[in-house]
Amino acid sequence: MTGAQEFGAELTDFRRRVEELRNARALPAQERLSVLDAALFELQHVVDVLVPRYEELAGTARAPDGSRSDAREQQLLRVLFQQLPVAVVLLDREAVVRRMNEAATRLFNTRAGYATGRPLASSLRRDGQAALRSQVAAVARGEGGRSLTVRLSQPSAEGEVRVTLAALRPPGEPHPAVLAAFQPGVPADTDGAADARKPRPGPDLAEVTRHAELLDLVDDMTAALLAGTAPADGGPEAVLARAAEVLHGRFADWVIADLAPEKPDGAPRRVMALGPPEAVGDRVASLAGQNPADCPLVLDALEDGVSALRVSPPDADAFGQDAAGAPVLVREEVTSLLCIPLRTAPDGPVRGALTLFRVGGRHGFTMAEAGVADRVGRHIALALPRPASGS
Repeated sequence: MTGAQEFGAELTDFRRRVEELRNARALPAQERLSVLDAALFELQHVVDVLVPRYEELAGTARAPDGSRSDAREQQLLRVLFQQLPVAVVLLDREAVVRRMNEAATRLFNTRAGYATGRPLASSLRRDGQAALRSQVAAVARGEGGRSLTVRLSQPSAEGEVRVTLAALRPPGEPHPAVLAAFQPGVPADTDGAADARKPRPGPDLAEVTRHAELLDLVDDMTAALLAGTAPADGGPEAVLARAAEVLHGRFADWVIADLAPEKPDGAPRRVMALGPPEAVGDRVASLAGQNPADCPLVLDALEDGVSALRVSPPDADAFGQDAAGAPVLVREEVTSLLCIPLRTAPDGPVRGALTLFRVGGRHGFTMAEAGVADRVGRHIALALPRPASGS
């Protein structure tokens, strides 16, 4: 049964990758040749892996389920996981964080609860993101453990970090997980006395500057929202317009705002879409007229209050398609995105959704920036006028 489940997961992954290759048809003609090697590789994967595995499953009996592990033993392992002095992260086959120990939260400068469910690649420099995702997928497929060197997206004293990956099957779960251990690079000078004489590094200027820029963004957003508190200032559309002016260009290349349905049987409504200067015209009009109900990420934010951070978004259809059937994320060459629900409290009702795109050579959104966006979303929700109660 376990073998059949693994084959089903592998087949699902294959179908997803084929769909991505199909979406590449929306790229310009001169760029389509770049996906030819990937298509040939997938065909070879079918011949070498999927077909033999199917034949093996078809000719063997199903194995009985394994017994469940003792609860006390699992609790002991969880405690050991959290207390390990090495930064350790449990990932799924898509390199999404399932669990992170305390040492890892310090390394990535984030909270374990916030990192869970988010792609770990967003915390790395762009030159290591694709490599990590590829190696994690290979380990999850059972191709053996491996290691690689990556660099964190946030400048830090660690610099390069060595990642060691190993396959792990959590008890009672059908799919394998990947255990990633992170070890900061060792300085070239290993002489203890020389290290003792070295001055401690001061604060990183780029990191301090970026932190100050984010604080300024929050302050400017608050000032813009407070500047329009008069009753005649235009309702939710005016509030979202003031917020978009602060974010557009400065924090994101695209700013898209949607309002949640006012009635249980109502539909979400697209309020605005602001894009880069070269997109003014049909491209902006296409997104402004798009039905938010056709955008899976927006629906997740509006219906379930789920925020999303995607760097090099793997699902090309996550923000729907344009009138010609081309995925919006492919057409606009989106390199990273944030989609956040607008609500005043983590368990409060969702009033709307704010989606931010970065395109081209701009660096991707980081987890720290996602945290700032969540705070901005709460401020916007507080500024939105309350819906009129039904009589």
